[in-house]
Amino acid sequence: MVHARPSEHLTRLETQADYVAFRAQAQARWKDLWEGSRTVVSVGVGSSSIAKGALDVLDTCRAELGNAAVVREVSGNGAFWMEPWIEIRRPGEPPVVYGPLQAADVTAVFNGERDDLAVGVRNSEPLRNIPSLNEHPFFRDQLQIISRNAGVIEPDSIEDAIARGAYDGYFKVLFEMSAEEAIAEVTAANVRGRGGGGFPAGIKWESGRKARVTPKFVVCNSHEGEPNVYKDRHLHECDPHRILEGILIACVVCGAERGYNYIGGEYPLAIRRFRKAVADAERIGLIGKNILGTGHDIAFRIRTGGGAYICGEASAMMFSVMGVRGQPRTKPPRSVEEGLWKRPTIANNTETLANIPDIIVNGGEWYAGLGTEGSKGTKLMTVQGPLARHGVVEVEMGMTLRKLFDDIYGGMAEGRTFKGVQTGGVSAGPLKDEHLDIPVDFDSLGDVGGMLGSGGWVIFDESVNVVDFARYLTAFNRYESCSKCVPCRLGNPALVEILDRIRFGRGSMDDLTLIQRTSKHIIELSLCGLGQVAPVPLIGMIEHFPEDFEHAVKYGTMTAPPLPLAAD
Repeated sequence: MVHARPSEHLTRLETQADYVAFRAQAQARWKDLWEGSRTVVSVGVGSSSIAKGALDVLDTCRAELGNAAVVREVSGNGAFWMEPWIEIRRPGEPPVVYGPLQAADVTAVFNGERDDLAVGVRNSEPLRNIPSLNEHPFFRDQLQIISRNAGVIEPDSIEDAIARGAYDGYFKVLFEMSAEEAIAEVTAANVRGRGGGGFPAGIKWESGRKARVTPKFVVCNSHEGEPNVYKDRHLHECDPHRILEGILIACVVCGAERGYNYIGGEYPLAIRRFRKAVADAERIGLIGKNILGTGHDIAFRIRTGGGAYICGEASAMMFSVMGVRGQPRTKPPRSVEEGLWKRPTIANNTETLANIPDIIVNGGEWYAGLGTEGSKGTKLMTVQGPLARHGVVEVEMGMTLRKLFDDIYGGMAEGRTFKGVQTGGVSAGPLKDEHLDIPVDFDSLGDVGGMLGSGGWVIFDESVNVVDFARYLTAFNRYESCSKCVPCRLGNPALVEILDRIRFGRGSMDDLTLIQRTSKHIIELSLCGLGQVAPVPLIGMIEHFPEDFEHAVKYGTMTAPPLPLAAD
């Protein structure tokens, strides 16, 4: 049985030449793995697949196939609907992906007796009666750039990552580009913040580079606290070195001496794999003193959150990194002027930094050629609700919601009827079927009360009571408020009380007016982004589904049985 070699064999690389030789060895090892005479079996292991029995499948593969094949533990490939899955590359054939399967299916699949479980072949052409994976509706319309290693490399192997191009951008900023040239490429790419704010990374980096105070810091915001967003978790689990490389490039370019990654504590597998990536990068000398003989010194630390949604806000996150209570502060000063320990700090989202290596390698003009005029590149999307398929996808900016939901995610599950989609996590309003032909980007959705946000969507069908759903979203913001400012601390509980009054049949039409007035005060007077958008989902629900709220005012939603709308 062959596994990825343990990291203890890794030794520090002192010079540029040492790294070039190490990269050549990794590439040769990768080529031998995929062109050699042994069968290669890869098992997708991620948070979602573990819950479905992927570890049992992995153990079975190691126990039953260990002498006949190279067994690898890779990550999930984003297609959560076909988990657990395995991929088999037989000598002389392209890899075939099988799933969903269980441990009892492993031997039969390996022996070629269960082609009915084959999803597709990882090749542009079909293999026998097995179609190309590229032609499957879930993968056909994706443009996988930052997710291209998902389900391909072993996340715990720095050699796999380097063989697939990891640290090429880092190498370029260390030896071939000036800081000004690198920032010019990021600026030309016009990559905007993928955490929801959409602020151009190039402007933020230039401000951080020009800051005169030292030391400087770079922090990656990986605190993904919304209940329907899991893209950053997936990225950490499948390609941690890509994220680490983006942070290190930012450190070199902006002149920072220390990098941080702040990861939500709810993601144990993501944390473990990222810690392994950092340890291996330190071991070979990509982090530390005098990196590859360049004179650059970069220290790195990982911090984990305790589950507070407010810590996704940049200033609150920085307080948490420093070990104090995570609460936002007023601005100015901005974080690039005064962030961690009152020093200049460049803060970016995980997905934003994951785009940086390809921008440095391929150029800002290449990246700017993808997407729309105001929203460049690709976007990771996640979805929850009664759709035929679920998972993480990467699509080019500008794809319509209808194509995303109906083609990639397969439309509504059998027997379900689309009613609406909650956009922007818990920070924007819902959209109805009439809005699904709008492009997905930073700007277009705002015209109808929606928002791209982090790219998380919640689909709800006719069985969902909109008033109850709005109450859930409002209560989430109430619980997650840091309570620092009065409008958010008192306003959101007041909205929940009004909704509960309506739900229990004790409301009036005046309550809907009261919701609007209270929401206006919360939005205009709250200190940070959480309070400023907390009532927006509720307002959007009232705007798009007024009949549901009027029905609830008359009859409540907690009475049994509820009266049909037709009885009004």
